[in-house]
Amino acid sequence: MIEFRNVSKVYNNGTEALHNINLTVEKGEFVFIVGSSGAGKSTFLKLVMCEERPNSGQIIVDGVDVSRLPKRKIPYIRRKMGIVFQDFRLIDHMTVYDNVAFAMRVVGASARSIRKRVPYILSLVGLQHKAKHYPTELSGGERQRVGLARALVNNPSMIIADEPTGNIDPALSFEIVDLLSEINRRGTTVLMVTHEHSLVKHFHKRIIQIHSGEIVADTAEMQDTYAPPERYDSPEEAVANDDDYAEYDNQETYDSQEAYQPAPQPAYQEEDLAYEDTSLYGVEGEEAPEENAGVLAQQILLEQMPLEDDNSEEVEQ
Repeated sequence: MIEFRNVSKVYNNGTEALHNINLTVEKGEFVFIVGSSGAGKSTFLKLVMCEERPNSGQIIVDGVDVSRLPKRKIPYIRRKMGIVFQDFRLIDHMTVYDNVAFAMRVVGASARSIRKRVPYILSLVGLQHKAKHYPTELSGGERQRVGLARALVNNPSMIIADEPTGNIDPALSFEIVDLLSEINRRGTTVLMVTHEHSLVKHFHKRIIQIHSGEIVADTAEMQDTYAPPERYDSPEEAVANDDDYAEYDNQETYDSQEAYQPAPQPAYQEEDLAYEDTSLYGVEGEEAPEENAGVLAQQILLEQMPLEDDNSEEVEQ
């Protein structure tokens, strides 16, 4: 699903953020990306998301070489991704329901599809009773569940989570990763950047450790003999102690009782990558969305949302 072939990224000031990266993430994998601040983790995610381009090498996402993909074709690739941010990025004047529905409107889903899909996804993340609440009325963990629901609602083939537990309490961090694990068990690929050693240790997923722009450990190549370091962060950063998570061990916090129902997919084919993205694609066989002007405005808003960890023209600090 994701393949890096001899990928290097150098920013405008001449500093190399990633050097000669080679890796493959197969469909359906769950991968923790770990490393100290400035190691290159967010640059790695930005390359996957087509927010940055490599200076050399190839990046293959879902069979498409995105290394030099024209900007007008990037939306086709991003429709396959659900993004979960550390700082939630919810729209405060919209209800929980509308924040999630918003993601469907952006891709041109019909009102009928939205009415059917959004309640199901809110139920999946345990927020069906909060549908009419506003983000300011929610806890940090609940806000991140809304962010996860928004990332899931269009049935992406992969979830990209950039430190999704960084702004919530330790025990709630496990609940978020529990949800991501459940989603992964249903077939969705998950890439998650984290500084939290206890999460990595607890969930026993594949670990890729990046240091100074290079992959220094990958459990996929080490037959799970790799022992995670005690800290991934730089010395000045605080990381939750293992004791903060002690109450969580051996608890089951998520148990879905219903089978996963994939969302209707936009009516486009891979061949569409050869054409300019000049229109919104509706769900095949259903009525067109009513508020195209608003949808376009919100689409522009989404395109302007960069990752926070490093500036697009500056090396991570």
